[in-house]
Amino acid sequence: MAKEKSRYFTFLLYPDGEGFPNDWEDRLEKIGVPIAISPLHDKDKAKNRSYKKAHYHGIYIANNPVTAESVRNKLKAVLSSETEECKAVAKVQIVYESIESVYLYLTHESKDAIKKNKHRYNKADIKHISNFDIDRYIVVDVETKNQVLKSLLQIIRAYSIPNVLDLHDFIEENGEDYGIDINLFLSTIESKSSILRLYFDGAYQRSKRGEKKKGGED
Repeated sequence: MAKEKSRYFTFLLYPDGEGFPNDWEDRLEKIGVPIAISPLHDKDKAKNRSYKKAHYHGIYIANNPVTAESVRNKLKAVLSSETEECKAVAKVQIVYESIESVYLYLTHESKDAIKKNKHRYNKADIKHISNFDIDRYIVVDVETKNQVLKSLLQIIRAYSIPNVLDLHDFIEENGEDYGIDINLFLSTIESKSSILRLYFDGAYQRSKRGEKKKGGED
């Protein structure tokens, strides 16, 4: 049976593990894929209230679908030296929930972690390797996209915006006033070209009629 493949994985690193290198961050950078590493979890408690072994949680985004074993082997290989094998890598698993939820768990800010009253870590201590950007992996729900689309159409109409480039510039400059950042803007318009084109054309035609009217009055 073929092993399951994915692009999204989580893993654990134990800095006190055998063969864990001091330059581990630089070594992970050499893999060349986006990786996020949590703050050091050194205040997690077990059921008996004793502290768990200090560890890092990681998110690994592969370029192409691969197996968890492949990711584990790559992590071990890059963290090991010629003389000592790194045995600090553990629990490499495929991500089945949203990347956003997993990212929030890096600092125990996910709903499940909050519900269980887990120790909260500082998000400023999250390490982003190889340009990891959580905004790329946040999935916007349909209801939110529909609401954003309505706002964009109202903006096009109110300001007679004739094309997507001008709309993009408008959102960059004023999006905060409407609760729309560039990532939300891009994810909303990616499949709405037809209705946007109608509104852009209408805005252009309206602006042309206005120019002609003014010209006739002079």
